[in-house]
Amino acid sequence: MPNAILTPQIITREALRVLHQKANFIGSINRQYDDRFAKSGAKIGSSLDIRLPNEYVVRTGSTMQPQDTVEQKTQLQVTTQKGVDLSFTAVDLTMSLDDFSSRIIEPAVSVLAANIEADALSMANDVYNVVNNIGSTLNMRQMLLGKKLLTDSLAPSGTRNLLMNTQDTVDAIDNLKGLFQDSTQIAKQYREGVLGTTAGFGDIMENTILGGTTTGTAASATGYTVSGANQTGSSLAITAGTATFKKGDVITLGVNRVHPETKADTGNLQTFVVTADFAGGAGSLQIAPAIVTTGGRKNVVASPGNAAAVVKIGGASQVYRPSLAYHKDAFTFATADLVMPDGVDWKARETFDGISMRMVRQYNISDDTFPCRLDVLYGYKTLRAQLAARILSN
Repeated sequence: MPNAILTPQIITREALRVLHQKANFIGSINRQYDDRFAKSGAKIGSSLDIRLPNEYVVRTGSTMQPQDTVEQKTQLQVTTQKGVDLSFTAVDLTMSLDDFSSRIIEPAVSVLAANIEADALSMANDVYNVVNNIGSTLNMRQMLLGKKLLTDSLAPSGTRNLLMNTQDTVDAIDNLKGLFQDSTQIAKQYREGVLGTTAGFGDIMENTILGGTTTGTAASATGYTVSGANQTGSSLAITAGTATFKKGDVITLGVNRVHPETKADTGNLQTFVVTADFAGGAGSLQIAPAIVTTGGRKNVVASPGNAAAVVKIGGASQVYRPSLAYHKDAFTFATADLVMPDGVDWKARETFDGISMRMVRQYNISDDTFPCRLDVLYGYKTLRAQLAARILSN
């Protein structure tokens, strides 16, 4: 029987399927905003304001104490376009889908998926909850401590995941090889990178793209101190020094965090993440979460005192490759429908599990070829960093 001709719709659907298999992080985080960017003829533009949950203070006694509702929001921008360009002939389209996929689609889309996933994984640098296991291999205790940080931050018990770098995967399996494995979880291993369920995580996945971050030149004892008492907000004045901080460095300021609802002292230091590179000297260090000492969003017992030490987790100019524990609502990822051009050889736009991809092919009369492009327009945002934790090992 004659070969069937592969259509742009078939090829685009296959490309999306490959992309979906390769990107296990973006497939496991919040994707509920995709459809806001996918309404043909009624697009919202390139950004979306997302309201964050309100927090309130509980009254004791019968006297009413009205409080204002101050809503906070964050903005998801869908402005990053990436694609892969290739060329194939009309003869190629008479191949079977399996042959066409393995020879053309698989190598093209795999590298596209890796680059999109790497972009999204940069959100790990927004996470300020840290399990400090530097100098040791990953074990069950560190996995449970990551779960504890999520629980302490009131992350819902469902849809918690653990994304592990390849070295942590080796260490964890080696350290846990003597433990019983629930046989019902073995079936999950058919999904790429999924190792099973343990330590309170729904899925434990291996990811080769979860990259390392290089810390600033500041040592653990940074030499910096807080300059002035009663500071609040996301900008912290610090004394002069020569060492640097890099975005993603995690610090403590000698103040304890409070329970998110009761506002009681937890007895544990609040960790903060540096949100912008700091070149040294006296100045303002940008941090998250913002220091809040009163009201429904209170997160620390009190402001750091004047001359309180700025202590960094980790050493000077070190490369750390974290594993990432997270609830799916810690992060979001969205794609948008790209405009379909007119006057081309053929075109298609398909959506698979919320990922929208466009494929366009045109005939090039100058050399008798059919150049083709695959494109994805996307954006990502850390919504609630407190629902994630980095595990720093080795």
